[in-house]
Amino acid sequence: NHCYTSPIYREKTAAIDRLLAQRYGRNPNVILWHISNEFGGECHCQLCQAAFRNWLKKKYNNSLDALNHAWWSAFWSHTVTDWEQIHSPVQNGEPDEIMTGLYLDWRNFVTYQTTDFMKMEIEAIRSAGSDIPVTTNMMWTPQQIDYHYLKDHIDVVSWDAYPSWHEEDQIRCAVDAAFNHNYFRSLKHKPFLLMESTPSNTNWQAVSKLKRPGMHRLASLQAVAHGSDSVQYFQWRKGRGGSEKFHGAVIDHNGKASGRVFEDVKQVGISLEKLDAVCGTKTDAKVAILYDHKSSWAIANASGFINADKRYVKTCLQHYKSFWKRGVDVDVIETGEDLSHYSLVVMPMLYSLDQAQIDRIEQYVAQGGTAVATYATGYVNETDLCYLGGFPGNRLKDVFGLTADEIDTLYPADKNTVLWNGQTYDVIDYCELITPTTAESLGYYGADFYKGMPALLKNSYRSGMAYYIGCRDTGELTDKLYATLLQELKIKTYDLPEGVTIATREQYLFVQNFNDHPVTVTLAGTYRNVETGEVYDDTA
Repeated sequence: NHCYTSPIYREKTAAIDRLLAQRYGRNPNVILWHISNEFGGECHCQLCQAAFRNWLKKKYNNSLDALNHAWWSAFWSHTVTDWEQIHSPVQNGEPDEIMTGLYLDWRNFVTYQTTDFMKMEIEAIRSAGSDIPVTTNMMWTPQQIDYHYLKDHIDVVSWDAYPSWHEEDQIRCAVDAAFNHNYFRSLKHKPFLLMESTPSNTNWQAVSKLKRPGMHRLASLQAVAHGSDSVQYFQWRKGRGGSEKFHGAVIDHNGKASGRVFEDVKQVGISLEKLDAVCGTKTDAKVAILYDHKSSWAIANASGFINADKRYVKTCLQHYKSFWKRGVDVDVIETGEDLSHYSLVVMPMLYSLDQAQIDRIEQYVAQGGTAVATYATGYVNETDLCYLGGFPGNRLKDVFGLTADEIDTLYPADKNTVLWNGQTYDVIDYCELITPTTAESLGYYGADFYKGMPALLKNSYRSGMAYYIGCRDTGELTDKLYATLLQELKIKTYDLPEGVTIATREQYLFVQNFNDHPVTVTLAGTYRNVETGEVYDDTA
C-alpha cells in the first residue's frame, strides 16, 4: 500500500514531516522522532522497475556483461541484452528465484530504496530546524530489509518485540527473544529502545495466548537485561474496531485503569523506576555470532540442500543457546564489523561471503582470534556465484585447514553420528565430506560410506585457532565444543539450572528464570538487589 519511489508520495510525506517538525521540533516534551512505522514491504510498479534498473546500472558500471556474469544469466538462456528487459523477480504474484543473483540484487535494492526514503524523511525534519534524535522501529529477524544499512542513519535503534510466550517450549522462546534483543543492541553497540510490546496477548499470532501472571514483568526485564533503555507498548487503549481491536493494551475496552493487566503494567513501571541507573549502561561481550541477512537470503533461495527450509536462523539460535544457558553475553553482528574485540567468533552457515568479508575473518584469526565455522560456509560470493577451487572460498580453506568436497543431505529418517573424545553425538540434515590439509581431526562420522571421515576439526592458523563443524547436530556436540572453548579462553560462565540465564550490563547482573516453577541459583560473591536493597553474600 505504498511506493517508496513515487515522487508524489515522497513530496506529501516530506510536507507532513516538515509541518510536524515546525510545530513540535522545539517542544521540550518531544525527545525523539519516530520515522514512519515498521519499514517493510516492496513495490513492483513501473517507477520502482525503472529505479531498480538505474540502481543496477550504477552497481555494474553500466555494463550488461558484468551484470550477466554476476547473475550467471546464460544458464537457461536468461542473458540480458537490454536494460529494459530487467524486471523485479516476480512472476504471477510469486517470486521468480531462477536467478538468485537477480533476487539478491532486488533485495539489496529494496533495502537501498527504503533507506533512501527514510533519509528523505529525516532531511525534511532537519530542514525545518529540528535536531531532535530520530529512530525507526524495526522488527523480528529475519527480515527482507538489511537493517545494517538503516541503522547508520538513525540516532538510536528501536524494535518491536512480540515473542510467542507459553508455547510448548518456553525456553526456546526465551532464547529466540534474547537473540533478537542482542541483535538490535549490537547494531550500534549501545542501548536500544523497546518501541512496541504487549502487556497481554497479541491478536495476530496463531494462538492469541494471554501472558500468565509474572510473564509481562519477566519479558520486559529481559529486554532491559539485554540492552533496552525502555519498555513501551502497542497499544495504550484498545481500539473499538479494526483488525487489532483484540490486541493487548494497557487500557481494555472497559476503559478502566484497573484490572490484572493494568496492575502488571504498573508493577513493571515500579521496577523500571528502581532500575533507572541501568539506563545508558552497555554490555561488554567477548563472544560474537555472525548473523548475515545476505547469507540468509542467498541460502534460502539456493536450489539444493533441504529446499523446504535450510533453517538458517534456527541454526544460529542453536549455537546461541550454548552461551545463553551459561550466562555468557553475546553480540549478534554482521560480517562487515570489526572482530578484533572478541575472544570467540561463531559463524553458523555463512553461505555467502564476499572477498572483503573473507579477508576480515582471515585477519581476525591470523591476529590471534578463535573462530568456529560450520558446514555450508563460504560456498558463494555476494551474487551467488560458487567459489572455485573448493569450499570454503578462497583463503578460508587455509584458515580452517581443509576442503569441503561434498555435502550430503539426510532424509528425516536418516541417522548418523559423530564420535568425539569417546562420546557419540547424533547428526541430522547435513554431513560434509571433508579433506583436511593442515587441520587436526577431532571427531569422526560413525556411519554411511563416509564413516571414519572427519566431521569436527581444528586448525592452528598463524596466531589464532579455527574450528570447523562439518555437520548439523542436535545441539549436544556444539554445546560440548563451546563449553570446552569457553573454558580454554577463560570467558566467565555460570553453572545455572535449565531455563535460567544471566545477562550483564556493566556492573548490573540480571538473573532470570524462564521455567514455570521456582529454582535455586547460587552465585559466588556479594550482590545487592537493586529493587529491594537486600544484600546477598556467598563469599565463602
